[in-house]
Amino acid sequence: MSKRLLDVGQCVPDHAAIQWLVERQFGAEVVGADDLKQTLDALGQSSFDLVLVNRKLDIDHSDGLEIVRRIKTDPQWAAVPVMLVTNYPEYQQQAVASGAEPGFGKAELSSPATLERLARFLKE
Repeated sequence: MSKRLLDVGQCVPDHAAIQWLVERQFGAEVVGADDLKQTLDALGQSSFDLVLVNRKLDIDHSDGLEIVRRIKTDPQWAAVPVMLVTNYPEYQQQAVASGAEPGFGKAELSSPATLERLARFLKE
């Protein structure tokens, strides 16, 4: 069974870039979600090896850190690894303080460091 990634709050081009990278590098399935409700619905219906959350959701520009916090404080999903996608170190620090794994920025998407971070959860 292949690994699964839930990609939350990305615009269409960024979701496509993440999907292409994850499918090509790891053979993992990528599922998209636009907001908190879709994220929680997806987590309730299926299991994921990693959740990526955009710092600002494309659909309404709400705060992706709130989704990270909701996942990490819910006993049902707290063990699911989550990463914040942001180029800003201060938001990465807040996400990690909330229980997320160290994430990455879109500018670093295909960097070796990002691939290593993703491989921890998506490599077969």
